[in-house]
Amino acid sequence: MFKAYGLYSHIRANQYRTAFLLAGFVALLLALMFSLALLMETFSAAPGAPFEWIAAQAAEDLRQGWPIGVIAAVIWFLVAYLFHQQMIDYATGARPITRDQSPRLYNIVENLCISRGVPMPGLQIIESEALNAYASGLKEGSYKIAITNGLLEVLTDAEIESVLAHELTHIRNRDVQLMVVAVIFAGIFAFVADLSIRRWDFPFGFSPYRPNTREDGRREDGAGLAIIVAFAIIALSWGVSILIRFAISRSREYLADAGSVELTKNPDAMISALRKIEAHAAIPAIPSRMHAFFIESPAIHQETGWLASHPSVDDRVAALIKFAGGHDVEVSTERVGPWG
Repeated sequence: MFKAYGLYSHIRANQYRTAFLLAGFVALLLALMFSLALLMETFSAAPGAPFEWIAAQAAEDLRQGWPIGVIAAVIWFLVAYLFHQQMIDYATGARPITRDQSPRLYNIVENLCISRGVPMPGLQIIESEALNAYASGLKEGSYKIAITNGLLEVLTDAEIESVLAHELTHIRNRDVQLMVVAVIFAGIFAFVADLSIRRWDFPFGFSPYRPNTREDGRREDGAGLAIIVAFAIIALSWGVSILIRFAISRSREYLADAGSVELTKNPDAMISALRKIEAHAAIPAIPSRMHAFFIESPAIHQETGWLASHPSVDDRVAALIKFAGGHDVEVSTERVGPWG
């Protein structure tokens, strides 16, 4: 839908995508409200009520209640806008790191920022032996780059510079802004869907998979159909939010790799960093909805195809070899020293 050619076109396309996601949030919210109204009307309807009557009642509930949903959305936007970084930090375990604690890290980031005239982001550390990193933030002055201490121990200065340049490119491209909207804002639908589908306690022994019958033996088709439709809407909202999140993440990684090379002029360092990260990226404690933020998915088992949050490292290395003149090499992941 939003094709982009060149850096500034990509930034503009990301801004369009962000606006599209925010508008989609409202549309999905109304759909979610209708599905919940459908469930409530189903269980309060008289036995044998037809689906058309239940749906009409649910539509009337939506007509009367949509302002409440919009107010709730606005409140959620404000909460997410004001506290998104705290949410992300809590989910990933990232904490601030000072210059005194890691002058090496600060020097590398400062040199990159000075070379491009970009503001210095806040720096954070994740206490993990895994090799991974991510960037986050919504606006100038709030951007953060977090890396694991394992990454600092294993990667050389040139490789760390490539990883940091990759994350700075996400910030320059407004990728982080887009991911925060996709994960924090739209992610509420995945939460509601998970809660509804996996933990719903059907009252009166009613189940969408086992339609009730009336005393005369006739099926209550209206009620059964209403529940199936409601859960279909919830499941669709869940699926759409997941697919959008993954598609956004996959497309941006190639551009961030290219941006890293453009900043450092060192494609081989980016390739060797990816190869080291590839086999040691897993951080089991990271929630699945945060995986797309990282330079490589921290999931223990990597998904493929449409369900993958990242392109494969082989594909990313192949692109760097083809378009940046890099060279693939075997790497070692021995600790290179203290991470200060």
